[in-house]
Amino acid sequence: METNPDMLDIANALDAERAAGSVRGPLHGIPFLVKDNIGTKDRMESTAGSWALVGSVIPRDAFVVAQLREAGALLIGHATLSEWADMRSNNYSEGYSGRGGQARSPYNLTVNPGGSSSGSAGAVAANQCMFALGTETDGSVINPAERNALVGIKPTVGLTSRAGVIPESLHQDTVGTLARTVRDAVYALDAIYGVDPRDNYTLAQEGHTPDGGYTQFLTNKDALKGATFGLPWLSFWALADVEMQDSLLGLIHLIEEAGATVVNGTELPSYKDIVSPDGWDWDYGTTRGYPNESEYTYVKVDFYNNIKAYLAELNNTAIRSVEDIVQYNIDNLGSEGGLPGIHPAFGSGQDGLLASMETKGEMDSTYFSALSHCQLQTRTNGIDAALHPSTSHQPLSALLMPTDVGQTYQIAAQAGYPMITLPSGTNTWATGMPFGLGLMGTAWSEAELIRWASAIEDLMASEKDGEEGEGGGRGAGKARYGRTSPRWFEYRARNIPVLNL
Repeated sequence: METNPDMLDIANALDAERAAGSVRGPLHGIPFLVKDNIGTKDRMESTAGSWALVGSVIPRDAFVVAQLREAGALLIGHATLSEWADMRSNNYSEGYSGRGGQARSPYNLTVNPGGSSSGSAGAVAANQCMFALGTETDGSVINPAERNALVGIKPTVGLTSRAGVIPESLHQDTVGTLARTVRDAVYALDAIYGVDPRDNYTLAQEGHTPDGGYTQFLTNKDALKGATFGLPWLSFWALADVEMQDSLLGLIHLIEEAGATVVNGTELPSYKDIVSPDGWDWDYGTTRGYPNESEYTYVKVDFYNNIKAYLAELNNTAIRSVEDIVQYNIDNLGSEGGLPGIHPAFGSGQDGLLASMETKGEMDSTYFSALSHCQLQTRTNGIDAALHPSTSHQPLSALLMPTDVGQTYQIAAQAGYPMITLPSGTNTWATGMPFGLGLMGTAWSEAELIRWASAIEDLMASEKDGEEGEGGGRGAGKARYGRTSPRWFEYRARNIPVLNL
């Protein structure tokens, strides 16, 4: 969306530090991007992709940006995203924003690139930077990561500060990392996590984070010996398409051959009430006739209140509320498509913003009932119950998921629990888009998830398809699983909206 006009000067300064024998750490001089809803106090705009916030002045760097600058990482720009991180519309072109235009996946330029951290993922996949930061309320790190053959780490809510980040829901917002390898993603995570007085949710991490950071938990395939993973088949796997199932189950077999135990049927006891059988649906409670059991019920209230608090800290803007954003989009139909049927990227106009505006931010009994229901059913009666089955099985190391099934990361999002996706395969018969294998755990289990993710990544890299080159041997073939290079399918296409395939 925007390049940092000062990046070459900053790069020269960091190179001079290195030449003088001062290296800050593994990220010294490493280029990265941030999603455009993450504030940077420099000559770039921080707008969530909306023209409405152009010219506004933020008070300070977001905490995560300040941490990365201190670590010596080189901020080269802002990545585009789905406008307002998918909060503005429910019928829209994923990855589109008025200010940034359409983000596209380098694997297939015609289809949904994953979102809302679409530009963050696409840039890393296209080798424009080594890693990027994204934000997630419900899927916005995991989804674009897996659809661009990347590692995505979505942390426990409260591990990474949201201060300085344009918000959606204080109950579910988290800042995560996207990279081509687990190691790169963990280097970035180590730099950004920590307690921040400006985000009281981060106080909860005290006593739950390791001394020395998460890099120490990176390992190899040998670590899989003795691990026990769960496969929630009815909850999630049955919803994946056949080609994806076949490919990922082949990988599961390799994990077993490496010494791990994989237990099928480790279901979330509450899955029938919280997992939509018809795809990702953050208003699934209302779909079933129970708005007091719907994630969207509290998210749209949170957005109303949280965005108002964020906007109050800005200078040089008249935008102070959801009402102001809605009116701006109506007044600027050509660029922001504030009414239905006007802009091809926003088919429903701004129905998400209107739904939030209608709540007036009132946290009534329905709000609290929905919040309590979603957290209870995804935590105690969901992920935690699946990890500790009431059978003779020992507690599970993690749950394995097909992350192209959107309901997987939706449940982790409602719980506020961590999730990692690994690039695992590519859809060969339809779109050519990648898909991932996910690892899901309980709160503050990032260390364990990183251990298993790095082990599985190493396992995938060591397995070949059996092709032999000169001299034969296992190393001659191509890896059967893991990250594939972009194919730039339909690279001349400019369709809006993108295809939801």
